[in-house]
Amino acid sequence: MPAPILNGCLIALATVVLMEGVAIAVHRYVMHGMGWSLHRSHHRPREGFFEANDLFGLIFAALSMAAILGSSWRDPLYWVGIGMAVYGLLYALLHDGLVHRRIPFLRVPRRGYLLRLVKAHHIHHAVKERDGAVSFGFLYAPPVDALAKRLQQQRKG
Repeated sequence: MPAPILNGCLIALATVVLMEGVAIAVHRYVMHGMGWSLHRSHHRPREGFFEANDLFGLIFAALSMAAILGSSWRDPLYWVGIGMAVYGLLYALLHDGLVHRRIPFLRVPRRGYLLRLVKAHHIHHAVKERDGAVSFGFLYAPPVDALAKRLQQQRKG
C-alpha cells in the first residue's frame, strides 16, 4: 500500500477513535445543554421514523462531507472526513440500529460488548430529562453495574 494511503488510513482510524470523545462531549454538554430542545425528542417515544435529534447527525455528516469534498485524497483533512463518515456509519448501525431498533433486521445480542452497549444506553435513557443522565458514549459503554450504581446515587443525592 502506498505511504500516502497508509497514512490516510491511520488518520481515518485515529479520527474514528477521537470522534467517540467528541461525541461524548457533544452529547453531555451540547445535547443535554443548549441543544436539549432538539435532543429531547430522543428521550421521548418516537413518533414516525425521524426525530428532531437527527439534526445532530446531519450536522456531523455535513462536516464530514465538507472535509471530503473540499480536499484531495492526499490532504489529511480528506482522511479526517473519511474517519468521521466511518464513525457516523458505526453510530447509525450500533446506536440507531441496534440500541434504538431503527434498523429492524439487527438483533439485540445475548452477551458480550454489544449487549453491554445496549444496556448502558438504556440506563442513559432511564432519565427522561436534561439533567441526571449517565453514560454519554455512543460506541463506548462503561460497565453496566457501575452505571446503574452511579444513577442510583444521583437519584438519592
